[in-house]
Amino acid sequence: MIEFLFISGQEIVILGLAVLLLFGSKKIPEMARGLGKGMREFRKAADDIKRELNNAAPEISDELKDVGKSIKDSAGDVAKDFSKLKDGLK
Repeated sequence: MIEFLFISGQEIVILGLAVLLLFGSKKIPEMARGLGKGMREFRKAADDIKRELNNAAPEISDELKDVGKSIKDSAGDVAKDFSKLKDGLK
């Protein structure tokens, strides 16, 4: 049988019948249209967010490169200081 989110096929049929009894056959198409419209709007918003992130990616990448270079420079300075300290202890 079909299993979706730990719900078996029989349970899906029972849920479908319950929805049919609660809302009636005339309301279900309206609800489906509303659900479809909501899903379209959600996808559009998600696509807009993805587009904004992709547009900002080069700027963020440049900033991360600058931070990485700064960290490497600092690590080099620390290594030089340790080698001077090590030479001074000998």
